[in-house]
Amino acid sequence: MTTLSYTVADSATMLRRNLKHALRYPSLTLIVAGMPIVFLLLFVYVFGGTLGAGLGGVSGGRAEYAEYLAPGLLVLAIASAAQGTAISIAMDMTEGIITRFRTMSIARAAVLAGHVVGAVIQTMIGLALVVGVALLVGFRPDAGLVEWLAALGLLALVSLALSWLSVAMGLATKSVEAASNLPMPLLLLPFLSSGFVPTESMPAGLSWFAEHQPFTPMIETLRGLLTGTPIGSAGAVAVAWCAVLAVTGYAWALRTYDRRPAR
Repeated sequence: MTTLSYTVADSATMLRRNLKHALRYPSLTLIVAGMPIVFLLLFVYVFGGTLGAGLGGVSGGRAEYAEYLAPGLLVLAIASAAQGTAISIAMDMTEGIITRFRTMSIARAAVLAGHVVGAVIQTMIGLALVVGVALLVGFRPDAGLVEWLAALGLLALVSLALSWLSVAMGLATKSVEAASNLPMPLLLLPFLSSGFVPTESMPAGLSWFAEHQPFTPMIETLRGLLTGTPIGSAGAVAVAWCAVLAVTGYAWALRTYDRRPAR
């Protein structure tokens, strides 16, 4: 077997380990969907009539806002999963299992890859729950098969990028408590994007920031794929941001993993 084959095999073993943890603690998967679903219900039923009135459409209210809001909440669900991923890798680093892994003939990237792929799978399951609730409250995407496949691919790519970044964050911290706090900016950025309101409705400085931060092109691309709004250059920008975040997280995670002694 080649080095690549050994790495893939080791990664598959680590993935099985993380999936068994997910099956043993299904609440972690439910947490991924929990906050976005709460926000979905809150914003559609409490604020939707007012916020949706400015979006136009036939009913000029909750139905339009549900369609506008759902893509942003899907991205928010991915961002919320980052905290759990950072906590998971931090627990491994502080509870001694990483020390055991380092004494075994395991590819150094496999342990991290197992966490990342496991996080992506958990996140995609959580996203299915969010989509189900969104459909119940009025989200009516008009996407065809190709658009749905492209949307799923984008969601998986965003999840992969943020998972690598959150793994790096978990490795960079010295405690599980710190790992739960470091990914908080990833949870806040979707609120400062086009996820909840159009960026042009914001004050000038905030509007500029919202338009140029990573989550806005991701949300606009997803919104365009699912509801038919114009995408323009947002798709290419979203993929570029995902690539930058994934490469940064991967390099940061491997560098920290090699340098940080496990306890």
